[in-house]
Amino acid sequence: MKKIILKSSSPRRIELLTNMGLDFIQKAFDVDETMDKILTPEENVKNVSLRKALVNKEEYNDYIQIGCDTIVALDNVIYGKPKDENDARRILNELSGKKHKVISGLTVIYKNHIYNTYVTSYVTFKKLSDNDINEYIKSGECFGKAGAYAIQGIGKCLIEKYEGSLNNIIGLPTEKLEEILGEINGVED
Repeated sequence: MKKIILKSSSPRRIELLTNMGLDFIQKAFDVDETMDKILTPEENVKNVSLRKALVNKEEYNDYIQIGCDTIVALDNVIYGKPKDENDARRILNELSGKKHKVISGLTVIYKNHIYNTYVTSYVTFKKLSDNDINEYIKSGECFGKAGAYAIQGIGKCLIEKYEGSLNNIIGLPTEKLEEILGEINGVED
């Protein structure tokens, strides 16, 4: 099996990759995650995941290099991680009672092979009361999460339903990654 590096500090991505039964190293790098207002949310996450995968590419040239970025989008407005309690409240209010997209950009590089794609899942929030939102914010779970929630945690109580890959919503589209790794394993060294 080829060596793998996950270029992320996300505990969720580390856990999902571990659950796939893969042996890998993990290292995070500083990457510009700025979104371009002209591009679609899908184009933006593909670009950010590519930037993450390309960092120190030559140093890890013998590795399968994985970069991923996950965002929440509603009506083409991108919701990143909340800056503070007020921002979390605003985001949760805007998502309340609505169906939004969770999009992960996924880039996998092996030598000169670059796979750059995205996966979309859909999440529908329940209609949230001010109390629901305040209690969730008090839990602290909303911070550091795109869209100010974690479907795998307490945040599941905010959700009416989801469609598509749950792992994608958590932060790593493992089904798509398995497909790409299958292709890479057929590549000659």
